[in-house]
Amino acid sequence: MPARAYVFDAYGTLLDVHAAIGKHRDKVGADAAAFSELWRTKQIEYSWTHSLLGHYVPFWTLTERALDFCLAKFPGVDRALKPVLLAAYKELGAYADARPCLEALRKRGIKTAILSNGSTEMLQSAVEAAKFTDVLDFVLSVDEIKSFKPGRAVYQIAVDRLGVAAADIAFVSSNRWDVAGSANFGFKPIWVNRAGNPDEYPDFQPVKVVKSLSEVEGAGI
Repeated sequence: MPARAYVFDAYGTLLDVHAAIGKHRDKVGADAAAFSELWRTKQIEYSWTHSLLGHYVPFWTLTERALDFCLAKFPGVDRALKPVLLAAYKELGAYADARPCLEALRKRGIKTAILSNGSTEMLQSAVEAAKFTDVLDFVLSVDEIKSFKPGRAVYQIAVDRLGVAAADIAFVSSNRWDVAGSANFGFKPIWVNRAGNPDEYPDFQPVKVVKSLSEVEGAGI
């Protein structure tokens, strides 16, 4: 049976997590690419660590703490850029193929949603900036349960809010660990492998691997 709903990860899947640094690349300087990669790495690392500790801290706070770490790690980057970079992160640019993908699914009468580690307010800002409000039925944050992906309870949020069984939900993410988590839960995962990365979690396979969001609607899931 075809999926009745498509649930998307936000950061790295619909939204370009490197857009904040990209917007201010000249001000950040020669270390911009490495700075951006580390910011993302620490942001995710902190979410996993806090989940294991059983101590929830909102993703926006972790995003700021990860930025503080990067500014300390790269002393050549002006610390005065912190508020500028945080403001840019609230309005990350969307991938060019994101809105057409969501539009195509909505035209087929399929429910669409975001399920993200992102805090409620930061997701609202990002969705409004990306002009996604009219092509999403739900924007779901882990704030509801105060725990992060890839914990099973997070994916249950989508089942409960959409009223669709896990087996009838296609879950779309560019993050392989998130794909593994959704497979473990019972979704139909689609891995958007833009970078052509090798597989990391052979025990939790996606049902489809695509190179861009433009391939998602026609994936036959």
